[in-house]
Amino acid sequence: MSFLRRRSAATPAGPDFDVLAMDPEDWPGNLGAGLLPAPDGSCQGVFLRYDLFGGRGPAMVIGNLPEGSPARDLADKQPPFEVSQLLLALGNDEETEVVGTEDVPVMQGDNLLIVRRVKLSESRVSCVQFDRSDNVLVTVAAWDRPITDDLYALLKPLPAELFQQG
Repeated sequence: MSFLRRRSAATPAGPDFDVLAMDPEDWPGNLGAGLLPAPDGSCQGVFLRYDLFGGRGPAMVIGNLPEGSPARDLADKQPPFEVSQLLLALGNDEETEVVGTEDVPVMQGDNLLIVRRVKLSESRVSCVQFDRSDNVLVTVAAWDRPITDDLYALLKPLPAELFQQG
């Protein structure tokens, strides 16, 4: 796929888990994908950046971080990795921190998710997180738009092979 970058020595070949995200064919803009490398060359996470056409910038980042990923280890009030990536892509260097969380039940098809809404000091960022049954943490961060229950219906497992490089 054209959005994957060439493999360098520090980039893992790809994840060993499927990635829960919106299908690239369902998004009316540009899509970028990034892999988080571990020192041993394994993949410690995948994040997808959904940009809007017209150069209006990133609209959303969706991350999938497996259990044990260092990007899941956050200091008190530190925003999730995906929020930091979204703000970095936007060129926003304002100090942003978590000011609260709220657990909300949400249906995704026939499955009940307990979604954690992450409230941030940067009010233009919406953020939600939930754990998959395989202990992969999914985080969605959106810029300047709320995350509604409709989004969960658009999330689907994308095969790990889609993110393999080589």
